[in-house]
Amino acid sequence: MQFATIEPTASRPDLPAITDEEAAALARTTLNLFRAWQLSDIEARTLLGDMAQRTWARWKDGGIGRIDRDLRARMAILMGIHKGLRYLFSDTARGYAWIRKPNANLGGRSALDVMMRGEITDLIDLRAYLDAERSAW
Repeated sequence: MQFATIEPTASRPDLPAITDEEAAALARTTLNLFRAWQLSDIEARTLLGDMAQRTWARWKDGGIGRIDRDLRARMAILMGIHKGLRYLFSDTARGYAWIRKPNANLGGRSALDVMMRGEITDLIDLRAYLDAERSAW
C-alpha cells in the first residue's frame, strides 16, 4: 500500500511567509532595537523565546544562523511593538524608556515586565494594547 503525498500548507495561507532574507534583516533590526531598549542579555534572550546563551552571543557578533518560524514571528511582533511606540511617541527616547515604566493599564507593570513572562502571547497582547492606544477606538 502506498500513501498519497500531501503538501504542507501554511496555517495562514493569506499571509506570506517571512523569507530567509527578511528573517536575517529582522534579526539585525531586533539587535538594534534591543540596544535602544537597553536590554540585558537575559532580557533579550527571554524575549526571543529563551534563546540559548551561545546563540545570543553569536548573534551579537554578527553570526546569525538559521531562524525558525517561532523566532521569526517573535521578531515580527517586536517590530510591531516598536512601530506602535514610534506612532505614540514623537520623541523616540520617550518611546524607548516607556517599556520600563510602570503602567496602570498593564496592572502597574511595565511593558518589559509583561514581555518578560516569555510567552509569545504576551508579545501579541502588548502589541494589541499599543495598536488600540494609537487607534483611539
